[in-house]
Amino acid sequence: MFNQLSFRGFAFLFLIFGFMIFSPNTSFAKSTIYSSYFGNIAINGTDTVAYFTEGKAVDGSPEFTYQWNEANWQFSSAKNRDAFATNPKKYAPQFGGYCAWAVSQGYSASTIPEAWTIVEGKLYLNYSRTVRSQWSKNIPGNIAKAEQNWPRVLGN
Repeated sequence: MFNQLSFRGFAFLFLIFGFMIFSPNTSFAKSTIYSSYFGNIAINGTDTVAYFTEGKAVDGSPEFTYQWNEANWQFSSAKNRDAFATNPKKYAPQFGGYCAWAVSQGYSASTIPEAWTIVEGKLYLNYSRTVRSQWSKNIPGNIAKAEQNWPRVLGN
């Protein structure tokens, strides 16, 4: 009986510990780039250069990967990968690809490829299209607030 209870207690603690490590809302400091847990793929594997050249979200491919800022960035072509490699700061999303609205509000959140905006040559991503519409109501003010909060929000 004692061994069975000890095993159950250990299994429960192991489960809780595993949840804490893999939960996106843990209190551990986050990476400066929004990326997947497995493979460290930046911004959901979306080709960040395509936002500028094609005006839309385009899936990247593992075939065209470039490592920058401790993350693996994927691109839809060698041409886009090479453009990014030449000048990553030109194409990388602001606030590491975390939701620009969330950062303006003092926390970090994931993003989806379809919720994006380019403002003055800089890419901003959002959690959802609804959040993007909220963020768009005061873009200059939200950018200013986000810049004040960045990168402090990564510790939240």
